[in-house]
Amino acid sequence: MGWLDRIFGKEKAAAAPAAPATTPSAPTSAPTQTAASAPETIPPERVGLNGEYDQSGLAKRVAQAFDRDPNVGDIETLWVAQTGSTVVLKGTAPNEQELQTMVAIARTINGATDVDTSQVTIGG
Repeated sequence: MGWLDRIFGKEKAAAAPAAPATTPSAPTSAPTQTAASAPETIPPERVGLNGEYDQSGLAKRVAQAFDRDPNVGDIETLWVAQTGSTVVLKGTAPNEQELQTMVAIARTINGATDVDTSQVTIGG
């Protein structure tokens, strides 16, 4: 199944192109001028899989990185979340070495400032 599918659902894992930033509407001049004069920036921890704003963007990108790394299997007893720019791992890890591998991967993801493992137990 994989980290991303298991935690965030199959529809979130699809590599579909990002939705357009604006959609046409009847009064186009005022909104276009406003958007052009004040470009929006997305905080790094809120960037989604396709560059869009996503409240859980950092956690999803970490889960995706776990899926792509051949040294990390899908550990069904461990979950990825985020609190602001902190990656939060929760649950049970098989051993300390695998946990440290996941922490190292999570730290490399753009927008991650810390990795919290206080909710992880070892063993099982």
